[in-house]
Amino acid sequence: MKKSLLLSVGLLALAATLQVAAAADAKKVKIAVLMYGNKAEFVQLMQRYGKDDPAVTSGVADITFYDGRYDASVQNDQAQLAINSKFDAIIVNPMDFEANIPVVTAAKAAGIPVVVTNARLNTKDMNSEVVSDDVLGGYLEAKDVLAKLGCKGNVVIIEGPKGGSGEIQRGQGNEKALAECPPGAVKVLERKTANWSRAEALDLMQNWLSKHHSEINGVIGQNDEMALGAIEAIKAAGLNTKDFAIAGIDGVTDAINAVKAGEMTSILQDARGQMQGSIDVALRAVKGPDFKPLSPIWKQYEKDLAWNDGQSKRYDIPWTIVTKDNADSLLNDRK
Repeated sequence: MKKSLLLSVGLLALAATLQVAAAADAKKVKIAVLMYGNKAEFVQLMQRYGKDDPAVTSGVADITFYDGRYDASVQNDQAQLAINSKFDAIIVNPMDFEANIPVVTAAKAAGIPVVVTNARLNTKDMNSEVVSDDVLGGYLEAKDVLAKLGCKGNVVIIEGPKGGSGEIQRGQGNEKALAECPPGAVKVLERKTANWSRAEALDLMQNWLSKHHSEINGVIGQNDEMALGAIEAIKAAGLNTKDFAIAGIDGVTDAINAVKAGEMTSILQDARGQMQGSIDVALRAVKGPDFKPLSPIWKQYEKDLAWNDGQSKRYDIPWTIVTKDNADSLLNDRK
Protein backbone atom coordinates (compact mmCIF):
# COMPACT_ATOMS: atom_id res chain seq x y z
CA MET A 1 0.00 0.00 0.00
CA LYS A 2 2.86 2.34 0.95
CA LYS A 3 4.74 1.56 -2.30
CA SER A 4 1.58 2.21 -4.28
CA LEU A 5 1.10 5.56 -2.56
CA LEU A 6 4.69 6.57 -3.21
CA LEU A 7 4.35 5.56 -6.84
CA SER A 8 1.20 7.64 -7.20
CA VAL A 9 2.86 10.65 -5.60
CA GLY A 10 5.87 10.21 -7.90
CA LEU A 11 3.68 10.02 -10.97
CA LEU A 12 1.79 13.11 -9.93
CA ALA A 13 5.04 15.00 -9.39
CA LEU A 14 6.33 13.87 -12.77
CA ALA A 15 3.07 14.93 -14.44
CA ALA A 16 3.28 18.33 -12.79
CA THR A 17 6.88 18.74 -13.93
CA LEU A 18 5.94 17.82 -17.48
CA GLN A 19 3.02 20.24 -17.42
CA VAL A 20 5.28 23.07 -16.24
CA ALA A 21 7.86 22.22 -18.92
CA ALA A 22 5.15 22.04 -21.58
CA ALA A 23 3.70 25.34 -20.46
CA ALA A 24 7.13 26.97 -20.54
CA ASP A 25 7.76 25.52 -24.00
CA ALA A 26 4.36 26.72 -25.20
CA LYS A 27 5.31 30.27 -24.23
CA LYS A 28 8.33 30.22 -26.52
CA VAL A 29 7.83 32.35 -29.59
CA LYS A 30 8.55 30.28 -32.68
CA ILE A 31 10.38 32.29 -35.33
CA ALA A 32 11.18 31.05 -38.83
CA VAL A 33 14.25 32.71 -40.36
CA LEU A 34 14.37 32.44 -44.15
CA MET A 35 17.96 33.05 -45.33
CA TYR A 36 18.60 33.45 -49.06
CA GLY A 37 21.51 30.98 -48.81
CA ASN A 38 24.01 29.77 -46.26
CA LYS A 39 27.35 29.44 -48.09
CA ALA A 40 28.79 32.90 -47.46
CA GLU A 41 30.53 33.79 -44.21
CA PHE A 42 28.33 36.83 -43.66
CA VAL A 43 25.18 34.69 -43.70
CA GLN A 44 26.84 32.20 -41.38
CA LEU A 45 27.64 35.06 -39.01
CA MET A 46 23.97 36.10 -39.05
CA GLN A 47 22.96 32.55 -38.16
CA ARG A 48 25.53 32.35 -35.38
CA TYR A 49 24.39 35.63 -33.83
CA GLY A 50 20.77 34.49 -34.13
CA LYS A 51 21.50 31.34 -32.14
CA ASP A 52 23.43 33.43 -29.58
CA ASP A 53 20.62 35.98 -29.21
CA PRO A 54 19.64 36.53 -25.54
CA ALA A 55 15.99 35.77 -26.32
CA VAL A 56 17.01 32.40 -27.77
CA THR A 57 19.54 31.40 -25.12
CA SER A 58 17.10 32.37 -22.32
CA GLY A 59 14.23 30.37 -23.82
CA VAL A 60 12.00 33.29 -24.78
CA ALA A 61 12.24 32.42 -28.47
CA ASP A 62 12.91 29.36 -30.58
CA ILE A 63 14.34 30.02 -34.07
CA THR A 64 14.51 27.74 -37.09
CA PHE A 65 16.75 28.67 -40.03
CA TYR A 66 15.85 27.80 -43.61
CA ASP A 67 18.37 27.72 -46.48
CA GLY A 68 16.83 29.43 -49.51
CA ARG A 69 19.56 28.00 -51.77
CA TYR A 70 19.89 31.38 -53.56
CA ASP A 71 16.48 30.90 -55.17
CA ALA A 72 13.60 33.32 -54.59
CA SER A 73 10.97 30.67 -55.41
CA VAL A 74 12.47 28.34 -52.78
CA GLN A 75 12.15 31.11 -50.20
CA ASN A 76 8.53 31.72 -51.16
CA ASP A 77 7.79 28.00 -50.70
CA GLN A 78 9.56 28.02 -47.33
CA ALA A 79 7.41 30.94 -46.21
CA GLN A 80 4.30 28.90 -46.95
CA LEU A 81 5.79 25.97 -45.03
CA ALA A 82 6.42 28.26 -42.05
CA ILE A 83 2.83 29.51 -42.23
CA ASN A 84 1.47 25.96 -42.39
CA SER A 85 3.72 25.00 -39.45
CA LYS A 86 2.14 27.82 -37.42
CA PHE A 87 5.27 29.82 -36.66
CA ASP A 88 4.55 32.95 -34.66
CA ALA A 89 6.75 35.23 -36.77
CA ILE A 90 8.87 35.16 -39.91
CA ILE A 91 12.19 36.91 -40.51
CA VAL A 92 13.21 36.93 -44.17
CA ASN A 93 16.59 37.74 -45.70
CA PRO A 94 15.29 38.03 -49.29
CA MET A 95 17.11 36.96 -52.42
CA ASP A 96 15.20 39.26 -54.76
CA PHE A 97 13.81 42.79 -54.39
CA GLU A 98 10.61 41.94 -56.30
CA ALA A 99 10.28 38.15 -56.50
CA ASN A 100 10.18 37.63 -52.72
CA ILE A 101 7.27 39.99 -52.05
CA PRO A 102 4.95 36.91 -51.80
CA VAL A 103 6.69 36.02 -48.50
CA VAL A 104 5.22 39.17 -46.96
CA THR A 105 1.87 38.89 -48.78
CA ALA A 106 1.25 35.30 -47.66
CA ALA A 107 2.34 35.89 -44.06
CA LYS A 108 0.22 39.02 -43.76
CA ALA A 109 -2.83 37.11 -45.05
CA ALA A 110 -2.18 34.49 -42.35
CA GLY A 111 -1.85 37.11 -39.62
CA ILE A 112 1.85 36.35 -39.04
CA PRO A 113 4.21 39.31 -38.55
CA VAL A 114 7.16 39.58 -40.95
CA VAL A 115 10.48 41.33 -40.41
CA VAL A 116 12.75 41.82 -43.43
CA THR A 117 16.46 41.71 -42.62
CA ASN A 118 19.76 42.49 -44.36
CA ALA A 119 18.36 42.94 -47.89
CA ARG A 120 15.21 44.84 -48.85
CA LEU A 121 11.87 44.14 -50.52
CA ASN A 122 9.88 46.48 -52.75
CA THR A 123 6.86 46.58 -50.47
CA LYS A 124 5.77 48.39 -47.32
CA ASP A 125 3.53 45.57 -46.08
CA MET A 126 6.09 44.00 -43.74
CA ASN A 127 5.92 44.89 -40.05
CA SER A 128 9.42 46.30 -40.19
CA GLU A 129 12.82 45.94 -41.82
CA VAL A 130 16.16 45.79 -40.02
CA VAL A 131 18.82 46.57 -42.59
CA SER A 132 21.77 48.83 -43.32
CA ASP A 133 21.55 51.67 -45.83
CA ASP A 134 22.98 49.99 -48.95
CA VAL A 135 23.05 53.21 -50.94
CA LEU A 136 25.31 54.66 -48.25
CA GLY A 137 27.41 51.48 -48.14
CA GLY A 138 27.93 51.54 -51.90
CA TYR A 139 28.81 55.22 -51.72
CA LEU A 140 31.35 54.71 -48.93
CA GLU A 141 33.22 51.92 -50.67
CA ALA A 142 33.32 53.69 -54.06
CA LYS A 143 34.30 56.99 -52.44
CA ASP A 144 37.25 55.24 -50.79
CA VAL A 145 38.46 53.77 -54.08
CA LEU A 146 38.06 57.07 -55.92
CA ALA A 147 39.79 59.03 -53.18
CA LYS A 148 42.80 56.73 -53.42
CA LEU A 149 42.85 57.26 -57.19
CA GLY A 150 42.46 61.01 -56.85
CA CYS A 151 39.33 60.76 -59.00
CA LYS A 152 41.47 59.73 -62.00
CA GLY A 153 41.82 56.47 -63.90
CA ASN A 154 39.86 53.33 -64.68
CA VAL A 155 37.76 51.15 -62.42
CA VAL A 156 35.78 47.93 -62.64
CA ILE A 157 32.64 47.22 -60.63
CA ILE A 158 31.82 43.67 -59.50
CA GLU A 159 28.09 43.58 -58.79
CA GLY A 160 25.85 41.46 -56.60
CA PRO A 161 23.10 39.20 -58.01
CA LYS A 162 20.95 41.09 -60.51
CA GLY A 163 17.55 42.02 -59.09
CA GLY A 164 18.61 41.90 -55.45
CA SER A 165 18.31 45.06 -53.40
CA GLY A 166 22.02 44.94 -52.58
CA GLU A 167 23.01 45.12 -56.24
CA ILE A 168 20.44 47.81 -56.98
CA GLN A 169 21.13 50.09 -54.03
CA ARG A 170 24.87 49.62 -53.65
CA GLY A 171 25.03 50.34 -57.37
CA GLN A 172 23.18 53.60 -56.75
CA GLY A 173 25.75 54.47 -54.09
CA ASN A 174 28.61 53.59 -56.46
CA GLU A 175 27.11 55.91 -59.10
CA LYS A 176 26.66 58.73 -56.59
CA ALA A 177 30.36 58.60 -55.69
CA LEU A 178 31.41 58.43 -59.36
CA ALA A 179 29.26 61.48 -60.13
CA GLU A 180 31.23 63.52 -57.61
CA CYS A 181 34.40 63.16 -59.72
CA PRO A 182 34.97 65.58 -62.63
CA PRO A 183 33.16 64.49 -65.81
CA GLY A 184 35.19 61.96 -67.77
CA ALA A 185 37.94 61.73 -65.12
CA VAL A 186 37.06 58.17 -64.13
CA LYS A 187 36.11 55.50 -66.64
CA VAL A 188 34.20 52.35 -65.68
CA LEU A 189 35.85 49.76 -67.91
CA GLU A 190 33.62 46.85 -66.88
CA ARG A 191 30.72 46.08 -64.57
CA LYS A 192 29.20 42.65 -64.19
CA THR A 193 27.72 40.40 -61.52
CA ALA A 194 29.69 37.73 -59.71
CA ASN A 195 26.66 36.77 -57.55
CA TRP A 196 28.36 37.55 -54.23
CA SER A 197 30.85 34.73 -55.05
CA ARG A 198 34.61 34.88 -54.51
CA ALA A 199 35.19 32.16 -57.13
CA GLU A 200 33.07 33.91 -59.77
CA ALA A 201 34.79 37.23 -59.06
CA LEU A 202 38.21 35.59 -59.43
CA ASP A 203 37.27 34.32 -62.90
CA LEU A 204 35.77 37.68 -63.86
CA MET A 205 38.82 39.63 -62.72
CA GLN A 206 41.20 37.25 -64.51
CA ASN A 207 39.29 37.88 -67.74
CA TRP A 208 39.35 41.64 -67.22
CA LEU A 209 43.07 41.69 -66.43
CA SER A 210 43.73 39.72 -69.61
CA LYS A 211 41.52 42.02 -71.66
CA HIS A 212 42.63 45.36 -70.23
CA HIS A 213 46.20 44.50 -69.23
CA SER A 214 47.52 47.32 -67.03
CA GLU A 215 44.60 49.70 -67.52
CA ILE A 216 42.63 48.79 -64.36
CA ASN A 217 43.41 51.05 -61.40
CA GLY A 218 40.53 50.34 -59.03
CA VAL A 219 38.10 47.58 -58.08
CA ILE A 220 34.71 48.29 -56.49
CA GLY A 221 33.35 44.99 -55.19
CA GLN A 222 29.78 45.21 -53.95
CA ASN A 223 30.67 42.68 -51.27
CA ASP A 224 33.89 41.51 -49.65
CA GLU A 225 33.82 38.02 -51.12
CA MET A 226 33.96 39.47 -54.63
CA ALA A 227 36.66 41.98 -53.72
CA LEU A 228 38.68 39.11 -52.26
CA GLY A 229 38.21 37.14 -55.49
CA ALA A 230 39.62 40.11 -57.39
CA ILE A 231 42.62 40.21 -55.06
CA GLU A 232 43.28 36.50 -55.72
CA ALA A 233 43.18 37.15 -59.47
CA ILE A 234 45.59 40.07 -59.16
CA LYS A 235 48.04 37.96 -57.17
CA ALA A 236 47.70 35.03 -59.60
CA ALA A 237 48.62 37.39 -62.43
CA GLY A 238 51.85 38.27 -60.62
CA LEU A 239 50.68 41.82 -59.90
CA ASN A 240 50.92 43.80 -56.67
CA THR A 241 47.57 44.43 -54.94
CA LYS A 242 48.96 47.68 -53.57
CA ASP A 243 49.03 49.05 -57.12
CA PHE A 244 45.21 48.89 -57.09
CA ALA A 245 42.56 50.65 -55.01
CA ILE A 246 40.16 47.90 -53.89
CA ALA A 247 37.08 47.99 -51.66
CA GLY A 248 34.26 45.71 -50.58
CA ILE A 249 31.38 45.54 -48.13
CA ASP A 250 30.57 43.23 -45.17
CA GLY A 251 33.63 42.99 -42.93
CA VAL A 252 34.11 39.22 -43.30
CA THR A 253 37.16 37.75 -41.58
CA ASP A 254 39.39 37.46 -44.67
CA ALA A 255 38.56 41.03 -45.67
CA ILE A 256 39.49 42.39 -42.24
CA ASN A 257 42.81 40.56 -42.49
CA ALA A 258 43.27 42.01 -46.00
CA VAL A 259 42.68 45.49 -44.55
CA LYS A 260 45.41 44.78 -41.99
CA ALA A 261 47.70 43.77 -44.87
CA GLY A 262 46.94 47.02 -46.72
CA GLU A 263 45.29 45.24 -49.64
CA MET A 264 41.75 46.65 -49.52
CA THR A 265 39.13 48.66 -47.67
CA SER A 266 36.07 46.97 -46.17
CA ILE A 267 32.85 48.57 -44.95
CA LEU A 268 31.59 46.38 -42.11
CA GLN A 269 27.92 45.45 -42.17
CA ASP A 270 26.89 44.35 -38.68
CA ALA A 271 25.52 40.80 -38.90
CA ARG A 272 24.80 40.75 -35.17
CA GLY A 273 22.96 44.04 -35.30
CA GLN A 274 20.77 43.01 -38.21
CA MET A 275 19.87 39.55 -36.91
CA GLN A 276 19.44 40.32 -33.23
CA GLY A 277 17.63 43.54 -34.01
CA SER A 278 15.25 41.57 -36.24
CA ILE A 279 14.57 39.01 -33.48
CA ASP A 280 13.71 41.75 -30.97
CA VAL A 281 11.39 43.50 -33.44
CA ALA A 282 9.69 40.18 -34.28
CA LEU A 283 9.21 39.43 -30.58
CA ARG A 284 7.66 42.85 -30.01
CA ALA A 285 5.20 42.16 -32.83
CA VAL A 286 4.17 38.87 -31.22
CA LYS A 287 4.31 39.67 -27.50
CA GLY A 288 3.01 43.24 -27.56
CA PRO A 289 4.00 46.49 -25.83
CA ASP A 290 5.18 44.81 -22.61
CA PHE A 291 8.13 43.30 -24.45
CA LYS A 292 11.46 45.05 -23.95
CA PRO A 293 14.41 44.42 -26.31
CA LEU A 294 16.97 41.90 -25.06
CA SER A 295 19.88 42.31 -27.47
CA PRO A 296 22.79 44.57 -26.44
CA ILE A 297 22.83 46.11 -29.92
CA TRP A 298 20.33 48.80 -28.89
CA LYS A 299 22.75 50.03 -26.23
CA GLN A 300 25.69 49.72 -28.63
CA TYR A 301 24.04 51.98 -31.21
CA GLU A 302 21.86 54.09 -28.91
CA LYS A 303 23.08 57.36 -30.45
CA ASP A 304 22.03 56.30 -33.96
CA LEU A 305 19.35 53.64 -33.45
CA ALA A 306 16.23 54.33 -31.39
CA TRP A 307 14.15 51.30 -30.32
CA ASN A 308 10.92 53.29 -30.64
CA ASP A 309 8.99 50.49 -28.93
CA GLY A 310 9.78 48.19 -31.85
CA GLN A 311 7.34 50.09 -34.04
CA SER A 312 9.59 51.75 -36.63
CA LYS A 313 9.00 50.62 -40.20
CA ARG A 314 12.73 50.65 -40.81
CA TYR A 315 15.80 50.30 -38.61
CA ASP A 316 19.17 51.17 -40.17
CA ILE A 317 22.08 49.41 -38.49
CA PRO A 318 25.12 51.73 -38.84
CA TRP A 319 28.13 50.90 -41.05
CA THR A 320 31.67 50.72 -39.67
CA ILE A 321 34.68 51.41 -41.89
CA VAL A 322 37.32 48.78 -41.14
CA THR A 323 40.77 50.26 -40.50
CA LYS A 324 44.11 48.93 -39.31
CA ASP A 325 43.30 50.55 -35.96
CA ASN A 326 40.00 48.74 -35.34
CA ALA A 327 40.64 45.49 -37.25
CA ASP A 328 41.89 43.43 -34.31
CA SER A 329 39.05 44.47 -32.03
CA LEU A 330 36.51 43.56 -34.74
CA LEU A 331 38.13 40.14 -35.17
CA ASN A 332 38.26 39.56 -31.40
CA ASP A 333 34.57 40.44 -31.13
CA ARG A 334 33.58 37.39 -33.21
CA LYS A 335 35.72 34.81 -31.38
